[in-house]
Amino acid sequence: MNQPPPIAFVDLPGQHRALREQILSVISRVLEHGQFVGGPEIRELETWWASTCHTQHAIGVGSGTDAIQLALMTLGIGPGDDVITSPNSFVASANAIRLTGAAVRFADIGDDFNLDPDAVSAALTSSTKAILPVHLGGRPARFDRLASLRREGIFLVEDAAQAFGARLDGKPVGSLGDIGCFSLHPLKVLNACGDAGMVTCNDPYYDERLRRLANHGIRKRQEDCSLVGMNSRLDTIQAAILLVKRAHVDAWIEQRRSHADVYRRRLETLMTIPPESPDEFVTYATFPTLAPARNRLVRFLKDHQVGAKIHYALPLHRLPAYRNQFRDGRFPRAEHQARHGLSLPIHEGLTGDEIHRVCDLIKAFYEGTQKPQIVHASATQP
Repeated sequence: MNQPPPIAFVDLPGQHRALREQILSVISRVLEHGQFVGGPEIRELETWWASTCHTQHAIGVGSGTDAIQLALMTLGIGPGDDVITSPNSFVASANAIRLTGAAVRFADIGDDFNLDPDAVSAALTSSTKAILPVHLGGRPARFDRLASLRREGIFLVEDAAQAFGARLDGKPVGSLGDIGCFSLHPLKVLNACGDAGMVTCNDPYYDERLRRLANHGIRKRQEDCSLVGMNSRLDTIQAAILLVKRAHVDAWIEQRRSHADVYRRRLETLMTIPPESPDEFVTYATFPTLAPARNRLVRFLKDHQVGAKIHYALPLHRLPAYRNQFRDGRFPRAEHQARHGLSLPIHEGLTGDEIHRVCDLIKAFYEGTQKPQIVHASATQP
């Protein structure tokens, strides 16, 4: 009996097969005009991005990590300052803070897997200069509640690395805080063929300062360098590729949302899946769940050639680079997610049959074991 084909967690070759000729054409155009740094495609992409995010400015940079570091540098954050962020993110969120010389201060997450505004309120100190919520998996953090925590001298910076296209109460991510930071890494919903990032803002001072800091502190020529900056310019070729993909990203997001609806409908009695509230528009860069018997389920799915990922096996405060700074058990919900969290494949290249096959396998796994007790996001015990 023939085995069904594997279901990959991501399928970048499949995405690019469909776009190959368009991408090669725009790369050829860049090779012809030769403006590999600062080419016209960058300005076109920035203009479209700002319009899409409902902001006045968008600045292309080298990566999502650079986007966060540059945003914090622009706001004057550095040694002696604290920045509050989530412990259940990719390490870039915390590393970008540390690279400015500021200290990371974690706060626990809520049932939506994003920063809990009550935990953030409890974590505020006189040294807090910014709050950096992560829109995990493309779900917007509750900026409606986080904004109420702002006081003079505290900025809201969005880690929107996974969330292009997401909205809260109709407002696009990237326009919710003082500065928005995006990653265009190949694993994102709108993705480059390599590293790339984008920063959004409305303040012309931030725009000018961000551009200078990303270009060694230079406005036009080295002689006008008055800031110590870094080299973080978006490559023209990557901008050209992203301009090709912008025509497809809305359809990709709708496909991911359709897959999410199937997962939610078929698996909500077996796994904990955060609901999508009426004021949220989630883009599902990943589809995070809490899964009973998570490690055994991962092995079962792997045996049946289904890709599933653990995001993240260790919360940030447990990593060797950070664990000496924090006491055990300070962020119980983030640790709970690390023990039980499982992300299911949701990329736009999946077919409806493949999504139902994933659901069938998960259902078969749980029916073949003792009926599991649902793992709830609010639980704090192992």
